[in-house]
Amino acid sequence: MSDYDNAIFRLATAQEAEPEDYTGEDGLLYCGSCHKPKEAYFPEGRTLFGRDRHPKECDCQRKRRETLEAADREQKHREEVERLKRKGFTDPAMREWTFGNDNGKCPQMAKARAYVGQWEQIKDGNHGMILWGEVGTGKSYLAGCIANALMEKEISVCMTNFALILNDLAASFKERNEYISRLCSFPLLILDDFGMERGTEYGLEQVYNVIDSRYRSGKPLIVTTNLTLEELQNPEDTAHARIYDRLTEMCTPVCITGENFRKAKAQAKMEQLKTLLDGKGSCL
Repeated sequence: MSDYDNAIFRLATAQEAEPEDYTGEDGLLYCGSCHKPKEAYFPEGRTLFGRDRHPKECDCQRKRRETLEAADREQKHREEVERLKRKGFTDPAMREWTFGNDNGKCPQMAKARAYVGQWEQIKDGNHGMILWGEVGTGKSYLAGCIANALMEKEISVCMTNFALILNDLAASFKERNEYISRLCSFPLLILDDFGMERGTEYGLEQVYNVIDSRYRSGKPLIVTTNLTLEELQNPEDTAHARIYDRLTEMCTPVCITGENFRKAKAQAKMEQLKTLLDGKGSCL
């Protein structure tokens, strides 16, 4: 027989028999554990290479196969999520900005969960958000929770800021269009700390190009900013007006009203240090 015929023969006839297996009254091999047949007869008395039966999964074999397949799927899933996070986050610390690590002090976190839960409708409707509010209220963390949760669903997200974008564009002017197209290829783009970038004519033009390109891509955008809604609605000049008008057309403003996490953290550290210096605690 050819190698191909040999492969078919092994597939059709090979069956691993365990010590506790037995032959049933019908002449088939049965599993000694689940007592289900590990063989089945070919229909209508047919044979293959002189054999009238072929291997069949018993319940034990099926469960083992399903367990291995599930483990393999989980491994591939974790590898894909890891790849997306390496690709999508500009700061490794963002990987820890998850719903699971949330301290529960931001009232708008429920909106972030809903954004992820309704992602298909969000994506199809091209619904973006401007997360605005006072410094330290958790705007970036909330956006990071959305990014991490979507990546866990194997949805590609890019979370970056205009300071990095402008540096990249300045370093590779010839590939500017390709760079912006790559940003716009992500199903969700998150621009963190909007409004903190340099206000030069070149910088503002590139900010507009990125936001306008994202607008034309028809894909959602999330922006975090320390700018107030009044500042966004009343820009200081024409250059900013072009940017803000396009941004507010794409994204719905959501005010983040959580407590100032940075101030609370600084206060806690100060209290700890005071305790240590007063001799009421240990530095070890």
